[in-house]
Amino acid sequence: MQIWPAIDLRGGKCVRLQQGDYARETVFGEDPAAMARHWVAEGATCLHLVDLDGARDGRPTNLPAVEKILAAVDVPCELGGGIRDADTVHQLLAAGLSRLVIGTRALAEPNWFRTLCREVPGKLVLGIDARDGRVATDGWLQTSGVAATELAAQFSDEPLAAIIYTDIATDGMLCGPNLAAMEEMRRATRLPVIASGGIHAADDVRQLAAIGMAGCVIGRALYDHKFTMREALAAAEGGSRQADQLV
Repeated sequence: MQIWPAIDLRGGKCVRLQQGDYARETVFGEDPAAMARHWVAEGATCLHLVDLDGARDGRPTNLPAVEKILAAVDVPCELGGGIRDADTVHQLLAAGLSRLVIGTRALAEPNWFRTLCREVPGKLVLGIDARDGRVATDGWLQTSGVAATELAAQFSDEPLAAIIYTDIATDGMLCGPNLAAMEEMRRATRLPVIASGGIHAADDVRQLAAIGMAGCVIGRALYDHKFTMREALAAAEGGSRQADQLV
């Protein structure tokens, strides 16, 4: 199972929000590129970037910070937040991002998203953020009536790289991931599913790997030193071995 340390960008800084609330922000670093180098030095083989301003405003905003991260590290980086048109997708991929996370417009315009998936196969990730099992959009400011598993099922046959499934209730709260919701999503699609939200201990990572998640995004727990990147990697390996034994 892959470990994706999160670098959330707001105003050019590295921050974390609690439950997606822009009023509950903690700044963890003035230099996101330095943070990226730190996680790679600790063993990270990939990075999950989020443009929080872009998610709220509907267009990427923190591109200078993203470009500095790409110049600073030589590992695959994915970006989500405000990516809602094909031109932006092509520009960001050309800039060196390995893959892009799209959520809001995939829900609003599924045919547009299907076409784009086929234009850039293996480069898009479906971002599904859910509140009580229902898809949230526009930087988590709106909640739709669509079930998260229903949205995943719509795109199961498209050439997506993965699905990132975030449980908003647990995000940034350090209360443990919603394992039942994560397993339900994994069973709902043949696509790799990456878990996000609530991880607070290395054993959470092990449990996610044990239920067959393809990866997990870790944010506040790493920044608050609840466990180290190396401990996360070891837990992922242990959980994956446990999953293999159950097959």
